[in-house]
Amino acid sequence: MKRPGPLLTLLAGLVLGVFLLSLNAATGTRTASADQKNPPGATVSPAAPGASASPSSPDPSPSGSSPSKPSSPPSSSSAVRPVPDADYAGRTDDDSSAVAVSLRKGKAIAYFCDGHDKESWLKGDVGSDGAMKLTGRGGAELNGTLDDGRRIRGTVDLGGHRYGFTADRAVKPSGLYRATSTVRGAKIDGGWIVLPGGRQVGVVDRDGTPSKAPAIDPETGAVTIDGHRIVARPVTP
Repeated sequence: MKRPGPLLTLLAGLVLGVFLLSLNAATGTRTASADQKNPPGATVSPAAPGASASPSSPDPSPSGSSPSKPSSPPSSSSAVRPVPDADYAGRTDDDSSAVAVSLRKGKAIAYFCDGHDKESWLKGDVGSDGAMKLTGRGGAELNGTLDDGRRIRGTVDLGGHRYGFTADRAVKPSGLYRATSTVRGAKIDGGWIVLPGGRQVGVVDRDGTPSKAPAIDPETGAVTIDGHRIVARPVTP
């Protein structure tokens, strides 16, 4: 058997070299392409499950819109005005008795008397709308409404009777007065209503016995009871 000749061996080696050179060139090309996509040191983040390749959605709010502004506080003109401090005095509708009311800082005190032997002191609160419900001893009750600061209209329930009344705003010396003292061992409690025009209506209680009161000096409040001089003071809540 003959061995291959030198030329044949050289030719086989040449073919093998060309094949290896081509293989190295192809491998280098693929490596360079991969390096361009993922350069050294770069981190490839895996896609989040369910993530979409579409661009992010725009802001759903209309362009140029501004957040809503808080509502403005009510103007001072709409605020509730307090009931003014004042005194009121007047007669019942049947002209049998007198009623006086004194208002101070949302509180009220009132006096009802017939100038003989019937009287009642009442007190309570006044609403921002001028409505009032005052109560006194023995179930006495006054319900009234302030009419634009000029007068009070209402009713007094006393002793099983109801008296309608109107009390106009009073200017000193008109108004409500009271005096308490001890005269000759008797406890004195007197109430007076000085009506517009100067007329007086009052009752003095001596140890639980009421009677017509003597007139007071409207300028000083001085009054003489059973020979003893005492002073009646303006009444406020």
